[in-house]
Amino acid sequence: MTDVQSSVTSDPYILMEIIRLQTEIAKLGLDLSGVVNEVVERVPGLTNAEGAIVEYTEGDEMVYRGASGIARPLLGTRVKRDACLSGLCASEGQILHSDDTLVDPRVNREPCELTGIRSMVVAPLKHDGSVVGALKLVSTLTHAFTARDVRVLELMSELIAAAMYYAARNETNALYQQATHDSLTGLANRSLFFDRLRHRILPGRRQIEPLGILVLDMDGLKHVNDSYGHRAGDAAIREMALRISRIPRKSDLVARLGGDEFGVILSEISGSLDLIAIVERVSQETDQSFRFEGRTLHLTASIGHARYPEDGRDVDALLEAADRSMYQMKRTRTVRTAQPETPHKHVF
Repeated sequence: MTDVQSSVTSDPYILMEIIRLQTEIAKLGLDLSGVVNEVVERVPGLTNAEGAIVEYTEGDEMVYRGASGIARPLLGTRVKRDACLSGLCASEGQILHSDDTLVDPRVNREPCELTGIRSMVVAPLKHDGSVVGALKLVSTLTHAFTARDVRVLELMSELIAAAMYYAARNETNALYQQATHDSLTGLANRSLFFDRLRHRILPGRRQIEPLGILVLDMDGLKHVNDSYGHRAGDAAIREMALRISRIPRKSDLVARLGGDEFGVILSEISGSLDLIAIVERVSQETDQSFRFEGRTLHLTASIGHARYPEDGRDVDALLEAADRSMYQMKRTRTVRTAQPETPHKHVF
């Protein structure tokens, strides 16, 4: 292992990337979900992985709180702790491999079959002396990972563990809060949004409970950032989050999905007219100017909507339907910004 450690630390590219990542993590401060996302996005480029996952232990389940690459569609997935390799890793507190998931009884096959994962290596995430999760590298190839990859994985897991310590100290509840909520707005984050949405439309439910979802893009945020600076942009995001949060009920979930994107899960939607009425109320609330340091800035948002089960019976179908609805609004409405942003497809 000494030779492997030496090969990693003597590799100028790997060393510089780790230093850059440490710098980015330091900038994120107490934003634990931001740290998790940064690590899972960067670690595949340093290893043979085609994707990376951060899972948290929550009761008897492992919950996917960060995912990149081929694993991105699994964000928010819940797997029984005693039926997966990461749960075993968390229980034993040591790094575990699976060179071929098709023949490994320790692996939960369903997520692997969904994404084509054929091999994985997983390291424990430790906080305050306890294992609270796992960092996993995945590949569509069998026998994909080397001892060098394992060492990089160890270093990455140590970075997340350090971020956990500074974000939450010894408080488990604070750790959960940091992992599932956006630091800028205080809203639920992307991970919690997908977790709740998957749970609500879980296949095999005896009784279907209709729900609605909204996806929102802020219009003109780039213009605000370019013209007035990122402090103004952050203020605009916080103001938009506040306005969106005024409409839903306590049983609903409002989330910041990242950047200028928001999502809402609406319970007890009786029909399409009910959902459209909420969209109109949110549109009226968000289509207002606000004051920032003596300036009047205009806010608008393009809003898409979909209803379960009419518009789709799985997460992807629902989000695609909501995206189509949103881009229809973008095409038909007059955006009241000097330099409106070019519509871009959501990457869910």
